[in-house]
Amino acid sequence: MNLNHLATLINNALQEDIGSGDYSTLCCIEATKKGKAVLKIKQDCVLAGVDIAMQIFNQVEPTNIFHQYKNDGDKVVFGEIAFEVEASIHTILKCERLVLNTMQRMSGIATLTNTFTDKIKNYKTKLLDTRKTTPNFRLLEKEAVRIGGGTNHRFGLYDMIMLKDNHIDYCGGIEKAINKAFQYVQDNKLNIKIEIETRTIEDVKLVCETGKGKVDRLMLDNFPPAQIKQALDIINHQFETEASGGITLDNIESYAATGIDFISVGALIHQAKSVDLSLKALIS
Repeated sequence: MNLNHLATLINNALQEDIGSGDYSTLCCIEATKKGKAVLKIKQDCVLAGVDIAMQIFNQVEPTNIFHQYKNDGDKVVFGEIAFEVEASIHTILKCERLVLNTMQRMSGIATLTNTFTDKIKNYKTKLLDTRKTTPNFRLLEKEAVRIGGGTNHRFGLYDMIMLKDNHIDYCGGIEKAINKAFQYVQDNKLNIKIEIETRTIEDVKLVCETGKGKVDRLMLDNFPPAQIKQALDIINHQFETEASGGITLDNIESYAATGIDFISVGALIHQAKSVDLSLKALIS
């Protein structure tokens, strides 16, 4: 987790919400008044974002007291308490919505990811996320995938070369794209992997003929499991392999059973549903 990136994300999110002032709080709560609140679980889920919630409160009021009862990755049930926070009431109310938005979204992603990973737990295949994320929230969405048991794919356009269909078509073909990418990595002394997308068995054969020593991973895009097995026989462990496209909870086990190294599923993030949590005041 890039803590500088996280601090910026929190600052920007708070500014978006608070703007010129939390007038609802300013109008009726004394600035010096202290309070307590608890995070209540209102839906069974894989919990994610507790560490982020702590960071949000710490960033706004470093002297807050945060009692953590559940950890990221815990399977929690309705009625349990994730944490208790003691701070200025102004701080609690300023942070409430950001904490809830973050934890509800992250817990939804972690829960869905855990459901997917449970389907393939008996296979060597690793489950990957994608770049199909919410703008400016990728850091926490990918963290939620990790908490749910998945593996993060590239974070952005800068930490891996992925030659997809449009790159290949614009460049003029698979062989040309591979050679240009490999030369670019060498010329710029980049320590990054090269992955190339294939759409047919003929593409797979061409990568095997021209990509050895240049390509690190071969993506099989929209291949059904039977065709993946055929492709894996051709590849014969020369490259890492990744299946992508059309993979769901109903069919993911059949993909893992082929022996593929990775399966990428954009739905882990863009189809996840937020879970129900609430931050409630404790009144003594």
